[in-house]
Amino acid sequence: MSDKKEYKPVTVDKLIPNTYDLGNLATFDPNPLDNDKLKDPAQLEEYLTSVTRDNVQLLINQILSLPVKSTTDTHGSSTGQDSTMTLIQLPDPTTILPREKGIPKAKAPTKWEQFAARKGIKAKPKDGKTVYDEETGEWVPKWGYKGKNKDLDSQWLVEVEHKVKNTPDELIDPRTLKRAERKKLIQKNELQQKRNLKNLL
Repeated sequence: MSDKKEYKPVTVDKLIPNTYDLGNLATFDPNPLDNDKLKDPAQLEEYLTSVTRDNVQLLINQILSLPVKSTTDTHGSSTGQDSTMTLIQLPDPTTILPREKGIPKAKAPTKWEQFAARKGIKAKPKDGKTVYDEETGEWVPKWGYKGKNKDLDSQWLVEVEHKVKNTPDELIDPRTLKRAERKKLIQKNELQQKRNLKNLL
């Protein structure tokens, strides 16, 4: 007696061909089910498993007929070695699926948005969160970690700004003054956010 496991064939014959939505990894079987087997508790589980297996096999056959692309990438590798990935390009879905969650409700306008609407003030277009650094030749963040607004912190020689000349701040390190200005701005923004939240409640 052989212990070798017997595998089912990869080809499946259907009286009525299945339809597919490969973009959603779905197949639709129009063939009617056998009522006698559905009513028999002894055959029900095995019959449904068999039908499901055949449909999954047909779906896999269709997926493997799609264009294949291989790529070499080191991202996510703990060893740092190149790993080849085989990717299958799925087509666009054809079945419209319902939303998991309801359509989000429109947010109430903030105090500033209400003021801007009354005065006819238009919002300025956003110009992105990065800026080109000519010294390094790279795009860097405008603010935050390693932001362009912190360039002054890394310079060994800093010119004293005209606005602080002949004032008590003239003798304070300009880097320290810039850091203090950033902290004041952050505190101001946080306070304004709290006020806006109170107005919404």
